[in-house]
Amino acid sequence: MSGSGEGWLSGGLDDVGGAGSGLWVRGVDYMAGWRVAREAADQLNFALLLAKFEPSELRAVAATNDEGHGVVRLVGLPSAAVRLAGLLEALSGGDGEAQ
Repeated sequence: MSGSGEGWLSGGLDDVGGAGSGLWVRGVDYMAGWRVAREAADQLNFALLLAKFEPSELRAVAATNDEGHGVVRLVGLPSAAVRLAGLLEALSGGDGEAQ
């Protein structure tokens, strides 16, 4: 689920650049890391849509770290994060330990 047709998912929140300082370092390929993160964010956003989360309440955002490695941030409303935590807990069996 990538490409120009999915721009509505990002809502302008995609961030390319160093996460810490916001400054770019000459010679670091931020775009390569961002592309990898964007693919992962698109997959996660599709899964969130299937789980009935609206992009306005919870979405994955592609970014890069200071070294140019792709990162995916999950941003959204606290209530949506709590709902996602409940779904993940239920998948783990609810005993507090991942299976």
